[in-house]
Amino acid sequence: MAEPNFFPAPTPLTIAQIAELTGASLPSDADAARRINGAAALAAAGPNDITFFENRSFGAELRATKAGACFCTADDASLVPATAVPVKVERPHHAFAAVAAQLYPSALRPSPVLGKSGVSSAAIVHAEAKIEPGATVEDGAVVGARAEIGRDAVIATRSVIGPDVRVGRESYVGPTAVVTHALIGDRVIIHAGACIGQDGFGFIPGDRQHTKLVQVGRVIIQDNVEIGANSTIDRGSNRDTVIGEGTKIDNLVQIGHNVVIGRNCLIAGQVGISGSVTIGDSVMLGGKVGLTDNVTIGTRAIMAAGSAAATDVPEGARWGGVPAQPIRQWLREVAMLRRMTQGDGHRSKKRERTDDDGRDSSDER
Repeated sequence: MAEPNFFPAPTPLTIAQIAELTGASLPSDADAARRINGAAALAAAGPNDITFFENRSFGAELRATKAGACFCTADDASLVPATAVPVKVERPHHAFAAVAAQLYPSALRPSPVLGKSGVSSAAIVHAEAKIEPGATVEDGAVVGARAEIGRDAVIATRSVIGPDVRVGRESYVGPTAVVTHALIGDRVIIHAGACIGQDGFGFIPGDRQHTKLVQVGRVIIQDNVEIGANSTIDRGSNRDTVIGEGTKIDNLVQIGHNVVIGRNCLIAGQVGISGSVTIGDSVMLGGKVGLTDNVTIGTRAIMAAGSAAATDVPEGARWGGVPAQPIRQWLREVAMLRRMTQGDGHRSKKRERTDDDGRDSSDER
């Protein structure tokens, strides 16, 4: 079988155009007319690609790169091989991302699976639904009564938009995703298999049966949010679950009822957020972080991967561990535990050398 090309071939950019796009500076002897038609990592880049170097731990990869151009800081320009043009910027990775977006604009937002625009005759659209011009509803998608789909939104094949749901303009709902009891803002991306607006996990425990609590809130997803594949966001029980503008959520994330997440947060895969948690703006949660119900994570706080918080995390703090604590304290405890276990190992070896008569052979001269 022929190898597919998933994204259209880029329109090449000259190095002069790249410098203008990113505000970069070039060496005086640089070939500014050299054409670049790809963006790749140091090890994968070829003569027609641009790459970036921002971390000196990748020095070996930089020396071996075959890239035609490399974003770097002015201090690192001398490290770039002679075969590559050093393109000097303050933030190389950001500049690289800007050029990659220019070269591959279709990769920034998922496209319709079937490659067709408009409302498919094979979609199931309720007569009371409202769909603005330019929206796409693909084969097998379901749009419920009184739902509204904004201009240039894409509802992918076999996804479900429940009654009264609002999907904003230029938003995307991926294949098999289910959205109910939710208001979705503009330019939101919901990847395949995500479930938005289902019941929260609310029960009063009992010996004979557990009493189910009604969940009558909504999910509010503000503009420019991205939600990864197979993630779930429960609707509120007695108030709304809210995801703030610009927040990015990875795959396989669970967000419980009544949770409020601020703007521009980054939430990595397999994070679990229990009900009624409040998260401030610009918070970063590493993979597999767990948050107990009703805790507050302060603005700009960072939690290390695998940590679990059962208490509030202060604004701007960096916490890690189980239970989570200030990261320096956690690292000290980890180092202390390592020293203790190493000490136990030395004592165990010493016991193994003890003679049968009970004397320690290490004490013999």
